[in-house]
Amino acid sequence: MPRRVLPPAFFERPATEVAPDLLGAVLCRARGRTAVERLPLTEVEAYEGFEDRASHAHRGRTPRNEVMFGPAGHWYLYLCYGVHWLANIVTGPPGHPGAVLLRGAGDISGPGRLTRALGVGKAENTRPAVPASRFWIEAGTPPSPGEVITGPRVGVHYAGSRWAAKPWRWILTRPSRREIRRIPRR
Repeated sequence: MPRRVLPPAFFERPATEVAPDLLGAVLCRARGRTAVERLPLTEVEAYEGFEDRASHAHRGRTPRNEVMFGPAGHWYLYLCYGVHWLANIVTGPPGHPGAVLLRGAGDISGPGRLTRALGVGKAENTRPAVPASRFWIEAGTPPSPGEVITGPRVGVHYAGSRWAAKPWRWILTRPSRREIRRIPRR
C-alpha cells in the first residue's frame, strides 16, 4: 500500500487545527540508505501566534524562531535546556508563527526522548518535512473520537495561568508500535 507524505497544504492551517489531525499520522526517519523508521504520532502540542505567551514567537521574530514565520511544513528544532533537541512542524500562513511540538510517537514518550531516538537535531532545523530531508510525516490512521484526550501543555507555567491552562495538548490513547522497514534501493 503506497504511503502519502503530508503536503505543505496540510500544515497551512492554525496549529490548533493541525495538532489533533496529526494524531495517528506517521513520523518517518530515513535510516541509512535502505531503511525507514515509522512511528505513529501519539502526543502533540499546539503553539499559535503572537498572542500565545507559551510560544517562542510571543515576543517577535528572532534568529532562533525565524523558521516559525516561514512556510508551513518545515521543521523547527530547538535546543531545550542545552540538552534536548525538540521537534516542531511549522503551521499556518507565512508571517504568522505557529508550530506543533511532537511530544510522543510509537512507544516513545517525551519530546527529547523522541528526537534522541530518531537521531534528529540541529541539522534538520528549517528543512522541509519531505523524504529528501530524511525526516517527514505521512498520512496514517486517524483516531476515533474516543481515542483522543486533551489537556494543558507541559512546562509552560511561565506563560501565565490563562495560557498554561489551554487544552492545546492532544494524546492518542490507543496502542501504537514502531515499524522499521527496508526500502528497495533505487
